[in-house]
Amino acid sequence: MNTQAKHPVKTSVSSEEWQLRQDLAACYNLVAHYGWDDLIFTHISARISGPEHHFLINPYGMMFDEITASSLVKVDLEGNKVLDTGYDINPAGFTIHSAIHEAREDAKVVLHLHTNAGVAVSAQKEGLLAISQQSLFPLSGLSYHEYEGVALREDEKARLQHDLGETDFMILRNHGLLTCAESVADAFLNMYILQRACEIQLLAQSGGNELTPIPAGIVDGIQASAKKVTHNAGGGLAWPGLLRKLDRMGAPYKE
Repeated sequence: MNTQAKHPVKTSVSSEEWQLRQDLAACYNLVAHYGWDDLIFTHISARISGPEHHFLINPYGMMFDEITASSLVKVDLEGNKVLDTGYDINPAGFTIHSAIHEAREDAKVVLHLHTNAGVAVSAQKEGLLAISQQSLFPLSGLSYHEYEGVALREDEKARLQHDLGETDFMILRNHGLLTCAESVADAFLNMYILQRACEIQLLAQSGGNELTPIPAGIVDGIQASAKKVTHNAGGGLAWPGLLRKLDRMGAPYKE
């Protein structure tokens, strides 16, 4: 039974958590808008400030365009619900996200998707290629994790943490894409760029001609270039515009 109507979430959490809930719900709504969702089977999580390592994740069974700030589920690192909103969570999503939140203090937001382009590139032996400007940003900090089946085993968490290391972009082999960041806006921008890089790679490969690789060395300075382009604001530069887009669409993220 959904107890949300009896216990409004907004009045039960801090203003900081409510803002985080709205941003995370907006991210889910945007993923649906761009067609990156996989019915109910992928996940975006955000860690709540504080020593408890509590984080928010999607309610299992809700489509991404339905997710609201109130419906997000707050759990601890053991998967126990901290605030009951009447929804359960996907155990595979919990395994992946709890592993990263546990290991990386700076990975406050973790975004994991099964997009067609992302899974297709994850199945290619050479992975992401340096053939577009978009590819350079993830390649400046990209890791890979080998496929071990549906992510339900506790022992996979240590290998996932080791493979991610200090990177903010990961390709899960034969599985999909993952990005992390200190904010929802940055995690979304990271995924937008990684997804676009995968789409461009598949289009370039489909042309049948030999591909032109970007000269070695250019990737080394790409992070400094990115900061200059975004005025050091990262995803925060585009995020207000994305929220205005959702508002025009009537998306439910604020509820």
